[in-house]
Amino acid sequence: QVHMVESGGGSVQAGGSLRLSCAASGYDSRDRCMAWFRQTPGKGREGVAAIDGGGGATYYADDVRTRFTVARDNATNGMYLQMNSLKPEDEGKYICATTLPGSPCMLIVTHYRFWGQGTQVTVSS
Repeated sequence: QVHMVESGGGSVQAGGSLRLSCAASGYDSRDRCMAWFRQTPGKGREGVAAIDGGGGATYYADDVRTRFTVARDNATNGMYLQMNSLKPEDEGKYICATTLPGSPCMLIVTHYRFWGQGTQVTVSS
């Protein structure tokens, strides 16, 4: 059974940094895309960053492209999101997700089959 658990969220001031982690279990991650989504009351669930099974291709939302970095460690089924220069608009619940094997790696909610519960990021101005 696939299980995903996020950690690393917290409260920071604008301009600060956080590193989120996603621990996944119950499957071989090497053939699946993994991604981070951000959920907010006003905008729902939005794609933030994705990384393909081999870790060689990454995809970012335009508003985080120059500030966030996604990485993965297939040896541990882990995924990470380094968030720098945080802004108040980055605030939300960050949720990690993974696709079924062979699904395309895109920042589209419906492409992802398994989801974690999320970790809250709060950014104060």
